[in-house]
Amino acid sequence: MKRSFDNGRSWEPLQILADFPGQQAAADPCMLVDRTTDTVWIAYNYVLDKLVSSDLRKQERRAIALHLIHSRDDGQTWSKATDITRTVTGPGWEAVMAAPGSGIQTRAGQLIFPVYSRQPDQDYSHLLLSNDHGKTWQISSAAARMVNECQVAELKNGTLMLNMRSYRKQECRAVATTSDSGKTWTEVIDDKNLPEPTCQASFIRYTDVRDGFSRNRLLFVNPANTSQRVNLTIRLSYDEGKTWPISKVIHPGPSAYSCPTVLPDGTIGLIYENGRESPYERLTFARFDLQWLTDGRDRIIKKKRPAGL
Repeated sequence: MKRSFDNGRSWEPLQILADFPGQQAAADPCMLVDRTTDTVWIAYNYVLDKLVSSDLRKQERRAIALHLIHSRDDGQTWSKATDITRTVTGPGWEAVMAAPGSGIQTRAGQLIFPVYSRQPDQDYSHLLLSNDHGKTWQISSAAARMVNECQVAELKNGTLMLNMRSYRKQECRAVATTSDSGKTWTEVIDDKNLPEPTCQASFIRYTDVRDGFSRNRLLFVNPANTSQRVNLTIRLSYDEGKTWPISKVIHPGPSAYSCPTVLPDGTIGLIYENGRESPYERLTFARFDLQWLTDGRDRIIKKKRPAGL
């Protein structure tokens, strides 16, 4: 990891948080912040140097464990890794894996990582949940099958929306919602407004009227193409993900995984894979504001709170 204290204009030297010898690896990190305890959490996939077989899939894969680490000093030092694989993996599952990107803390304080399971027949998207600030973790029921890498956002009514990488042959993202922390899910929707070439994507809340902003806004980022990982595009929704009327191309060429964040000054920060060819030879960090994204049609307005509140 690297840290920045000036909204991404400059960065501290690289820190290695997890490393393993030989053919083992640490991959696909997902980060969230517990603002109640000032703790930064990272879930990542520990890829072991051994194979597991799947009779139904007729193939062998590397064994994968799910690790958690945390920092209580804003990323200066980190805990030892905790392996939670056994506590969240169902009978007969091949693995439970972190979905790369970011997790969330709900307004009620619940910590949520987006994750997915690899089962004998298909991959399934889930939520990894903690109600005690990371002391214990539980996995939700599956939102859908033939989906995996996912991202989650809390809607204005407290519902959780899961946006998923899809193998459903619809050439777009799959979306489902839950109002009970993943015990039950709505029927999956294939969102044709969000075309994809089967790739990771990003999905976060930008603003919430409950925090004094004039409008609710969600952001979505992915390579917006149905067959190739090109044309990285950011989209903006004002109606909690029903429609995405604003879009702008970030990188027209080869591009893939991404992760946006809302910076302290209200601008949007975005790190993404890109290059002149695939595989992508560079990571780029971009900063931009709402006025740039909307060509001046929208800007951040925060309403003044009444005196005494």
